[in-house]
Amino acid sequence: MRLGTLRLGTSASTSTGTGTVAVRVDEGVAVEIGGHADVGHLLQDPSWATIARSADGPEHELAGLDPQAWAPPVLRPAKIVCVGLNYRNHIREMGRELPEYPTLFAKYPEALIGPYDPIVLPAHAADAVDWEGEIAVVVGRTARRLTVAEAEDAIAGYAVLNDVTMRDFQYRSPQWLQGKTFEATTPFGPWLTTPDSVDQAGELLTEVDGEVVQRTAIDDMVFGPAALVAYISQIVTLHPGDVIATGTPGGVGHARKPARYLAPGQELVTSVTGLGTLRNAVVKEG
Repeated sequence: MRLGTLRLGTSASTSTGTGTVAVRVDEGVAVEIGGHADVGHLLQDPSWATIARSADGPEHELAGLDPQAWAPPVLRPAKIVCVGLNYRNHIREMGRELPEYPTLFAKYPEALIGPYDPIVLPAHAADAVDWEGEIAVVVGRTARRLTVAEAEDAIAGYAVLNDVTMRDFQYRSPQWLQGKTFEATTPFGPWLTTPDSVDQAGELLTEVDGEVVQRTAIDDMVFGPAALVAYISQIVTLHPGDVIATGTPGGVGHARKPARYLAPGQELVTSVTGLGTLRNAVVKEG
């Protein structure tokens, strides 16, 4: 099952309503899930899966939707926990040893944009903007001090995310946050795919202007999704709608010789087998 969030009341939508609405994405149509403004709100109900499967609200033909009708599936997660150095090939390209524990940092909801929204490069931080294709885990129930087996059942689903990073700001200090959470820079979506519909043998692919810059099997992760949920739940309670960005594989621009970064006029495409594709124009502020 796939669950997304649509922006209503625009030329992108066939609805006469306004605001946003959670939808179930079926073959060719998106079906509104009444009473829920986004997937995050839907997940607050313990019966979310049953509600989503039985929804029969207004339908939107996918072929007729403007891509920017799609919002991030979860509009404002209470927490976005990110994982650094979690793919073996990325750890090697950065010249590091395999970690014993996950490297964690935070991102704030203001960083999120929709799956087809433009990435706007702010003038004061446009010189070293890097791509980091990732799989996002969305939490489906309260998780506190779980085992890995218990954590499997706490995952509502997966989506695609690109942890677009201002490398110059990131490396101003040993703490990474300032380069990781610039506003309106992190595409997320296009929808949440529940675990029963995920291809565990898939791969993550990132392209810049059609050139493949990252291509890695998702099983190259050091710490898998359930292990991450379990570990983070030892530190802080995770709630429905919280997001975990599970790290990027090798191929980032900063590790190349010479380094390569995103520039206005380019297109960044991020896809994961079975989860969908993000497609974002890179534009100059103003």
